[in-house]
Amino acid sequence: MSTFASFDSTRGAAAAPASGERLELDTAALEAAKRSLEKGAVTPSYGPWREDIIRLLNDALATEIVCTLRYKRHYFTAKGLDSAKIAEEFLVHANEETAHGDMLAERIVQLGGQPDFAPATLTSRSHAEYDDSADLQAMIRANLIAERVAIEAYGQMIRLIGDKDSTTRRILESILSQEQEHADELSDWLAD
Repeated sequence: MSTFASFDSTRGAAAAPASGERLELDTAALEAAKRSLEKGAVTPSYGPWREDIIRLLNDALATEIVCTLRYKRHYFTAKGLDSAKIAEEFLVHANEETAHGDMLAERIVQLGGQPDFAPATLTSRSHAEYDDSADLQAMIRANLIAERVAIEAYGQMIRLIGDKDSTTRRILESILSQEQEHADELSDWLAD
């Protein structure tokens, strides 16, 4: 029995694949990986998707920067009964959004791209909007909307990337998890 065959739970052994296929590495791709050393981790297996992934990551980077700016503004301008506690959470979220942006920028460079920090195009590339509300409830609502947009965008990116780039997918899944936590906290504050 092949160690590459599927597992047969009724017999406790591996069952032979029906089509006779085997899992084998592509030796031509392994040989190609020995060339173009200046590309670092970017091997030919990225195929036509690398540029699209870099574009998606740069748009996500713009979103994280805009979210950082929005949370920072809300941190400094929050007023009201629970404002001190909520403002502190805005700062925590701002710092986490900054960390997300750093992860995305690092991955863009690893893929041979250039992270786009251009201020002139941040809001047009961002999935979420900047907000300068003065009311605490409006701030919470604006941040919740932005987190929900980010959750949707990251979910779509994860599905689009699939198995085309497992490293990027894992980074996006990690960020998505934290964005979901942010949305849960903000939703709880709106309910209070």
